[in-house]
Parts: sequence; C-alpha cells; structure tokens
Amino acid sequence: MYKDRELFFQDSKIYYTDSDFGGEVQVMMDWEAPLMSASAAYVCQNGGDILEIGFGMGISAGYIQEHSITSHTIIENHPQIIEKANTWAQGKTNVNIVTGSWFDIRSELNTYDGIFYDTFGDDDTDNFTTVLPILMKSGGKATWWNNFTNSDDVFFIDGTTYESISINPVDNMYFNSNTYYLPKKQF
Repeated sequence: MYKDRELFFQDSKIYYTDSDFGGEVQVMMDWEAPLMSASAAYVCQNGGDILEIGFGMGISAGYIQEHSITSHTIIENHPQIIEKANTWAQGKTNVNIVTGSWFDIRSELNTYDGIFYDTFGDDDTDNFTTVLPILMKSGGKATWWNNFTNSDDVFFIDGTTYESISINPVDNMYFNSNTYYLPKKQF
C-alpha cells in the first residue's frame, strides 16, 4: 500500500523504490510546476474556500496561496508528506491540514469554491466522481490530475472542458507527452 511505503525526497522529485516496477517509482516531480500553476489559477478564480486533495511536493499549494482566497484545506494521507505539509503550513493562518483519507472524512468536509484533486496511490479514486458534486458550491471550479494524453480523462465527468498546455516532462514513469490536457469543470 502506497501510504506505507518509505518515500525519498529530492529537490526535483518524490519517489520510492520497488524492484517489481523497475526500481524507482516517481510520485511527483518538479517539471509539473506549470501544470500546478495552471490548476491553482483555475480553482482559485472565484477566490473563497479551496480544497486540495493531495499535497505532494507542495507545488500546487504554493501557487494556491498566491491567489486571493479565504481558506485552503489540504488533505494528505502519507505520513512523511503530512510532516512536510505541516511544516509548510506553519504561519499560514488560512491553511488547514487534514490527515487521512479524503473519502473517509468526506462527510466532515464543507463545500468549496475550488477543488484540486491530485493524489498518488489513492484507493478511493473511483469515488471522486460521485463525491465531487457534493463538495462543490454552485459556480465552483474543479480540476484534477489527468494522466490521459488527449482531451479526455479517467473521470469522464460531463461538462468538463480541457485546456491544452505545452510541457516538456523529464523521463518518468507516469506522464510522457508534450501536451497536457488540464480538465476544467464548473458546477
């Protein structure tokens, strides 16, 4: 299970090792920064209350904080990343770090003006499509990590549009296209 794996942190990536998958398995890498910036800009367009599911390297969290928002709730389940998220959040009065599975605590969450979902090894990914509308305020905007290399994605949420973003990822195991299709869904 992902959350039980020992992670290794470098400036350019988070990874773990698994000989069954060829050694190094990247969880997140810094080449994603332009995608994190675009995601943050989209979900923060209305300001207000933002929910970020998955902290990773904190790249998107930093971009979210650059926008005029009221609150920023971050849910993270990996113990090592929780520690990094708590350190990052120190002194940020509008940030609330919530630990554990987003799905397990979904009934305790509020509704949000913007939601960004970017997890790794999430056992509850299949539930995102049905829970998302419940967490959104009217007019709210959501986006999520999209592994597909065309204007489609794993969730197939009706009314989703896509912004094509040119990128140049370094060699990795999870995304190797020069075009990223940022999903955009307004409720």
